[in-house]
Formats: sequence, C-alpha cells, structure tokens
Amino acid sequence: MNIKILDSWLREYLKTSATPKKIGANLSLTSVSVERIENYKNDFVYDIEITTNRPDLMSVVGIAQEAATVLPQSGIDAQFVKPALQLPEIRLKKSPELHITFDQKLINRICAVIMEVKIKQSPDYIKDRLDASGIRSLNNIIDITNYVMREIGHPTHVFDYDRLLNHTLNIRESKKGEKMRTLDGKEYTLSGGDIVADDNKGEIVDLISIMGTANSVVTNSTKRILFFIDNVDQHHIRKTSMELGIRTEAAILNEKGINPEYAKEALARGIELFQTLADGEVVSDIIDIYPNKPHETVITLSEEKINAVVGIDIPLHKSKVILTSLGFFVEQQSDQLVVTVPTRKSGDDMMIPEDIIEEIARVYGYINIPDTLPTFAAQAYFHLDKNEFYWEDRVKDTLKYCGFTEVYTYPMVSETLYEGPLENAVTIQNPLSDDMVYMRRTLIPSLLKVVKENQDHEIIQIFELANVYEKNGKDLPKQMLKLGGVIHKPHASFLEAKGVIERLLEELEIKKVNFKQSDDRYGALLSIEKEELGSIEILDKTTITFELDFEILLKHATLKKLYHPVSKYPTHVEDIALLASASIQTGDLIEEIKKQSNLIREVTLLDKYQETRTFHIVYQSYDKNLTDKEVGEIREKILKILKDKFGARLKL
Repeated sequence: MNIKILDSWLREYLKTSATPKKIGANLSLTSVSVERIENYKNDFVYDIEITTNRPDLMSVVGIAQEAATVLPQSGIDAQFVKPALQLPEIRLKKSPELHITFDQKLINRICAVIMEVKIKQSPDYIKDRLDASGIRSLNNIIDITNYVMREIGHPTHVFDYDRLLNHTLNIRESKKGEKMRTLDGKEYTLSGGDIVADDNKGEIVDLISIMGTANSVVTNSTKRILFFIDNVDQHHIRKTSMELGIRTEAAILNEKGINPEYAKEALARGIELFQTLADGEVVSDIIDIYPNKPHETVITLSEEKINAVVGIDIPLHKSKVILTSLGFFVEQQSDQLVVTVPTRKSGDDMMIPEDIIEEIARVYGYINIPDTLPTFAAQAYFHLDKNEFYWEDRVKDTLKYCGFTEVYTYPMVSETLYEGPLENAVTIQNPLSDDMVYMRRTLIPSLLKVVKENQDHEIIQIFELANVYEKNGKDLPKQMLKLGGVIHKPHASFLEAKGVIERLLEELEIKKVNFKQSDDRYGALLSIEKEELGSIEILDKTTITFELDFEILLKHATLKKLYHPVSKYPTHVEDIALLASASIQTGDLIEEIKKQSNLIREVTLLDKYQETRTFHIVYQSYDKNLTDKEVGEIREKILKILKDKFGARLKL
C-alpha cells in the first residue's frame, strides 16, 4: 500500500525543525519506507510505502505520530500534535427519522449523523492536498469524506438523506443474483455473502465499505446528508472487492482491518469540516453503535526479556519513552514494564511480548544493533545433492551450455491453450482475463506460444522449469514441477533433442534411461527403472518438443561418481553390419548386445542405411589380452540372440 502526503499537511500534526529529507530518511530506517520526496508547487510530497499489517499508518496523523517518535532517536527535536477532536453538543427538540438495522456478526461499529449542507467547490488548500495524494477533487461534500480518510485513516461515506427511501438502512448479507448499480454507473450481479445496505424494501443503496450506489449518491441538489462511518468484517470486504474487481481505496483500507476506535475521530473531524467548508448544521442526534469493541491487552515485559530478544542492552527507561511516544500506556514496576495496548492499537499485531519488543527495536533502530554472527553448538554438513535449488541451477546451466534460453510464461492459460478435457482443468474463480482462466497441465502449449510470437528468429531453442496443475479432489490442486523445452529450426532432428536430454542426464549422473518409440505420436517415451520420466515429440520438420518430470529427475540425480580403473590391456574393436526390420528400435539392439558379455565396454551406432545398421563394438578385459577366438565366441553369441529375438542377421 502506498500513501502520498504533503509536507505542509504533515506538519500540522508534527512540530519539528527536520527537513523533509531528514524526516524521510529516519522514517525509512525505522518504520515505513519513504520511496521518494517530490516537489509539488511550493511544497514537498512524500510517497510512502506502508506494509499491509500497518493500516494505522495510512494517514497523516499516523505518520506524524510515527515521525515524532523516531526523529528524537537521531537527536532531532520533534513533537506530535494530537488532533483536538470533540463531538459537538447537540440539543434538538426533534431529530429527522433514521432507522438502522444490522447483523451484529457483520458490524464492528457504526457512527452517523444527519447534517444540512451547501454544495460548492472546495477551497484551494483542500484541492491541493487531495490532488497531491492522488485523489481528484469533485465538490466540498465528497472532498471532505476523502480528506478525512487521508487525515484520520478511516474511510467515510455520505448519503443523500432525502434519497433514502423510508430513511432506512438495513445492513445485511447479499443474496445470490442480487443486482446493484454503483455510483460510477456500472451494474454488478452479486454472488451472495456481500455486506450491503438496503432500504428495507429490497433495493440496495450501498455496497458497504467499498462503494456507494447511484440511487443514494450526493448530487448538486442535495440539501441534507447522512454522514456515515461503518467498520465491518474485513474478510467480507476482501472477498467482495476481489470478486467484483472494485479496488477503491476505501476497500483496500477496510480489508486490512481498520481499528474501529478511529471511527469516532473520523466522525468528529468530518462534522468540523462540514461546518467550516459546507456551512453544515447538525440536525440529528449522533449515532454511535458499537457491538464489537476491541479489548485492551496488557503485556508485561522484563528488561532481561527485551535485551535477550533484541540482542543488545536497551535501558528500561528508553523502552518506556519509545512505547509511550507510540501511544501505549506504560507503567514501570522495578525491572519490568506493564504495557497496556490501547483499544485503538489492539489487534493481531499486538498480542505477545515479542510484538511489543519489535516496536522498541525498530524505533531504537535496527541500524544501531551490531552485526554479530550467531554461534553454533554443532555444525551439520550441507549436502548439495539434497538441495532442490542446486539441481534446478545445474539443469538450467546445462541447457544454457547446450544453446537454450530460459523463458517464463504464465501458469494460467486460455481454453485454446489448455491440453486435455476442460472438465479436468483447475479453473480460476476470478480470472484476470479470458486468456487466464485455467491452470495448465503441461508446459508445451505455453512454450509453443513463445515460438509463435518470435517467428522473426530462424533458430529458437527455449526451455522452462515450472509447475503444472491437476485437480486433487476437494483439496488444493496438485502441483508438479516439469521441465519443458522446444527446438525450432530448419530440419530439426529427433536425435538432436535426444542428445540434449542424454547430455542433461549425464550431468545428473542418471543411468539406464530407456527411450521407447511412442505408439500414438511421432517421438519417444522416456523412463527410468519403469518410472515414466517424460517424452520427446516431433511436431513437424521444424519443431521438436520435450517435457520431463523434474521430481523424477531429482529422485535419481546424484553427485556420487563411480570410478572405473583404466585397463592396462588393449581394446579389441570391430564393426558389425546387421540386417533388421525398421520397426526394431536401435536402442533395443544395443541393450541386447551389451547384455551378452561383461567384456563389452561400448556399443554405438556407426551407420544406418535402409534396413542395415552398423554397430561399433569395443571389447576389453581387465585381466588379460583378448584373443580373436574369445571375441569370436562373444560375436557368435550376439548374432544368435539377435536372430532369435529380433530376426536380425549378419549382412555379408
């Protein structure tokens, strides 16, 4: 999350002599990340990145308090000016009618008030502050709601009170199929379970905490408004916002879990601005419904505990000053601090002692904590062959040296790119586009798409190492790591693709890989010890693909080397030309030849012409010189078994 704030706006709540550059540097070292500081007219604007667990800092007031805490750690004077917000005293003889009903499970807090206002343009300073924050100025009423959200940190909303039928808001979960039109004119069909407000007659008048609707929005003729602040269940907001694709700043803030304590402050600040900028007059009692109030958390910290976690000695009084500046209530008891987390800071981030110690450490400054390597009682040896990332790098390097380029493609594919029956596909509920609906089950279509988009290259050799996905019953989809590749060039050769894979397997020390001709396509199926490894497929004269199961590769890969001593006796080499049917695989012939004697060191295909295949055979013994008679006996054995098993015979 990012927020932009003008320096002059920040200094309304921060009194300091520090320059914008100093403020930005100190915040970046201890708290939020100030990504850049830019000139804006005669001012400066901070562009600040806020982590998602700190929605309390998505405001001018939040950043001011944070800066006032961290600047003194660098010896810079700074003081936080707390907003002096007070709800007005109201004495009315009669209040306009307003009925609010709700499901208590959905609502944390609701604050509301009815006001008479005059719509006009906002003053320049409001426009400038909103513009610098990336918010477009519309009119004084809408601008005030955005101004309060940016300054206090809680989204707010206004209804045209007179457009609310029966002056009723019924806050509930939506029903499947309900329709609504948002204030930007777009119509949405709800899937059910969304938090909405209707007029008690079934017509939706607000998509709570996300966006208003066209039938209740403020217009130029509005005379009375309902200033409305809701704090609801954040999980509902996240689901609805992502499902409908409505990513307003209000939705982004509310889905992070804004503390409901901010609602009353936002109400008070809003009333003050309506009175000042819109000639506003409060004409109703103030409504404050608070069914789910957060509880205060009390955490006890010892000085020993703080120092043990941080790793250095931090004086207890310094820890107390830091926590007090951050808004905690702190009482020192001997060598302990009793810290009360106020309701405005309570939440999942402030539950245990380590949460509080983290606040102390970051404000103290991680930069002030010396770098010290931890000591180890015993050191375990690191085994490369047990590390998946090592093998991934090794495979990628091998393919790189074979002339391949690694590519990255999306795991989501369209219906045309999905390979297999669509009923077996893992389907995305809220796809980014029609081209990203299904999770792929193979890498090959994605790689072929890359080839298609790069036709200006005559030779393309690419590979990708990525996951594919399959349904896994009611559980999360099964992810499988695959290695896919494409060779695209004039006169692409199956043997070239086979050679690349053999080189890769050799690098991984994987032996006894079987290449078997595929029955249903041009290419080969690969297996290791009866485990299916993958396939090579010839698509046409210019394109060959391969895909391997990387998990099987990992299972058999090893760094162990088997040493074979060099024989001191010479080799005996001969070439045998065999006549064999073209349907017989060369690999099967080679394997059968090797089986006939442990004196056979190497068998390779030397030449092939029609049905004639010439094999180069190397014989060698570690114990003696081989005689022609001994080699002849092995040759006869080879010829007999090949004739009996394959019908192959010696070509004379």
